[in-house]
Amino acid sequence: MLTSEIPGVPGVLTPAQCRQTAESIAATQESSGALPWFPGGHTDPWDHIENAMALTAAGLLEPARAAFEWSRRMQRSDGSWPIQLRNGVIEDANSDSNFCAYIATGVWHHVLVTGDRRFAETMWPVVTKAIDFVLDMQLNRGEIAWARSASGLEPEALMTGCASIYHSIRCALALADYFDDPQPEWEVAVGRLGHAIAHHPEAFTVKDRWSMEWYYPVLGGAVHGAAARARIDERWDDFVVPGLGIRCVDDRPWVTGAETCELVMALDAIGDTVRAREQFAAMHHLREADGSYWTGLVFADGKRWPEERTTWTGAAMILAADALSCTTPANGIFRGVGLPRGLEGSYDCECATSDR
Repeated sequence: MLTSEIPGVPGVLTPAQCRQTAESIAATQESSGALPWFPGGHTDPWDHIENAMALTAAGLLEPARAAFEWSRRMQRSDGSWPIQLRNGVIEDANSDSNFCAYIATGVWHHVLVTGDRRFAETMWPVVTKAIDFVLDMQLNRGEIAWARSASGLEPEALMTGCASIYHSIRCALALADYFDDPQPEWEVAVGRLGHAIAHHPEAFTVKDRWSMEWYYPVLGGAVHGAAARARIDERWDDFVVPGLGIRCVDDRPWVTGAETCELVMALDAIGDTVRAREQFAAMHHLREADGSYWTGLVFADGKRWPEERTTWTGAAMILAADALSCTTPANGIFRGVGLPRGLEGSYDCECATSDR
């Protein structure tokens, strides 16, 4: 793959450095195809797919395919995955709705980058089973319960998880269009979910300390336009630490790289490219010489915490770099490019536009 086809952000990240980060992720891959948090760490289905997307964006298609094959093999008959595994051993057998839905985002991203219809055909049944499983967890107001255990649904819905699910269902609908395989029930469900996120915050368990609660409705696309810009501005000073990135929670002196990069993509989605680039540059104090990234920094004492370099932090960085540089054909996936909105109609955008 030519370096011109690998994301890079001038003055911050070269394509070679991006590729190096992808290689640091691939180096953790187990023989099964699993992509754990770090060597010897656990694997969860969401971060595993985030890593696969980063590998795809950086041109490491073979390990990316191995990761998707792991997801295909490990999917249970009901369409779900366990929340956590380590070296192939299940440590938490329950199912997280957001973790299960994210396969749709990963598959659509890979198809956009590679144009590989055979891959899409192999993974489409995996996606349909996963989305059907997740939508069976939808509650009365449109929100989706966060987990299912052997005893049934957990009673609460989480804003961050549901915002991510909203985006994943839109990616699943894009795949349905790709195959000319209409899914009207998904269209109804995503419309209800988007309405709940945008207009009924009372449907969700309050977790306002967490920065993800702040930006994820924008990143997932349920809140857009003027409402999205107002949402970001409202709590900017609560979370952003100039020159370092954003806090994970509003009451701790701790900035984290993955959350900062997700905010970068949310800012990019609303056309706020100046602040997006500023935050992307700010988080790079977390980079190590081998291209991996520390999870976070306690800026009150200058200590890395936790003392781990997580694959998914590097993965979020690669996806943010792609969004900012408009490098791969999937660079607009978190801008909603080409993604149906279900009953709300359609929403499209172009990389060059300033109002997304």
